Amino acid sequence: MAPRGPSTPAPPTGPSPASPSTARAINDRLALRLLQEEGPLTAAQLKTRTGLSRPTVADLVERLARAGMIEVVGESGAQRRGPNARLYGIVARRAFLAALDVRTDSATAVVTDLLGRPLTRTALPVDAPEAAVAELRRAARVAGADELHTVAVGAPGLVSPATGELRDTTGLPAWHRELVAALQRQLPARVLVENETNLAAVAEQRLGAARDLDSFVLLWLGAGVGAAVVLDGRLRRGASGGAGEIGFLPVPGTVGLPSAADCGGGFHSLVGRDAVTALAAEHGFTGPAEEAVAGGAGEPFLDALAERLALGAAAVAAVLDPGCVVLAGGLGLAGGPPLAARVAARLTDLTPVPTEVRATALGDDAVLEGARLAARDAAQDTLFTTA
Repeated sequence: MAPRGPSTPAPPTGPSPASPSTARAINDRLALRLLQEEGPLTAAQLKTRTGLSRPTVADLVERLARAGMIEVVGESGAQRRGPNARLYGIVARRAFLAALDVRTDSATAVVTDLLGRPLTRTALPVDAPEAAVAELRRAARVAGADELHTVAVGAPGLVSPATGELRDTTGLPAWHRELVAALQRQLPARVLVENETNLAAVAEQRLGAARDLDSFVLLWLGAGVGAAVVLDGRLRRGASGGAGEIGFLPVPGTVGLPSAADCGGGFHSLVGRDAVTALAAEHGFTGPAEEAVAGGAGEPFLDALAERLALGAAAVAAVLDPGCVVLAGGLGLAGGPPLAARVAARLTDLTPVPTEVRATALGDDAVLEGARLAARDAAQDTLFTTA
């Protein structure tokens, strides 16, 4: 590029002033976010929280009401009756959403309104994607929805960060991918797919055990074993979506090494549900794994399980230094704080990296809660931008 001569004016520096339409869009989005996070507010409360002038707030309230985004939902008792006391809230029925928790042998769906409030819950048939979509449509109609705006699916397996596609993963039934394809093909809704453990981490950070943390690793302990990585407030998926495949982590105490197609011999072989059930049997307990972890198999069993869990947690701490590990899933919930305390104590002997260990606050419901939050956020991002 030729150099600019002395008579050529220099380009302006610093940000350009926003156009009136851009400023209105920014103000509208700010107001809608406040109404989502804090519930119904009066115009005076919106003025205080946004820092906008009274006329600007009056204009945006009128504009959002006309667009069908907000409505009067009551009056504030703390103010005199009349226009100044009107409480405005988001029109929750503006859009209906669905959250799906897809496991290896089951699928559960919750239909919500735009605020993410659950309206109906149903089990979807497996091995029959067309029937599963039909059941989801039926549940949506029960909730009062003609159509769904956004559907968020939490599923086991790798999800490509670039395309959002659920990859064909060895060991998972084909109907998982067929269900996602059927949802995308038959519904006018936007369909989002995310790894189940990642969604559990989102839920724990916003609603559960990690609400005060910017960095942590969630260990999902159930039929399978997985991990989700949150660092500096961001969910980290890795280059291929494989961050957190801790079931394949080679660890001492297993019979061999895992392979690209089989996590046998990896961390999964020590702390998956079948492994925990077998460990409990060695300690004389023959009941379900969750009952064993809840204390039914005795303290020696819990010490042995904590030893195994600490191996994986120590590897996580050494590589990522997350500051905290959350024991999640059904087994993490069953073990609760007593199991977390045992793992933390053993962890101090295995790594110099300070690492807190916490028990899940949500258990198995974390995946569905994470999917519900993902659907709500995606729908609001779209609707709040176009309001």
